[in-house]
Amino acid sequence: GYYLDIMTECVYSTSDYSDMVLLQSYSFNKDVDVQYNSTVGKFVGFTEFGVKQAEYLNKDQTRLLQLKAEVDRFCRHNAQNHDSALRDKA
Repeated sequence: GYYLDIMTECVYSTSDYSDMVLLQSYSFNKDVDVQYNSTVGKFVGFTEFGVKQAEYLNKDQTRLLQLKAEVDRFCRHNAQNHDSALRDKA
């Protein structure tokens, strides 16, 4: 069989979330083909197929803008909720 996975991660290391990065990776059979990185602002391909996919996906400006907005809407919002819940328990 084949294995397809899409993983979305929010990565940060500062308490003010100024370095927040959204990573969305598309993998096939556990190899990452293409990845969106909010710091770069576009998709990057890691395989021959992934490079073609990245070229195609980067033409969709609406999609790129939506993913860029996810840093604030999804990542920062959830990080703030998660971190405040942890601090309240300490």
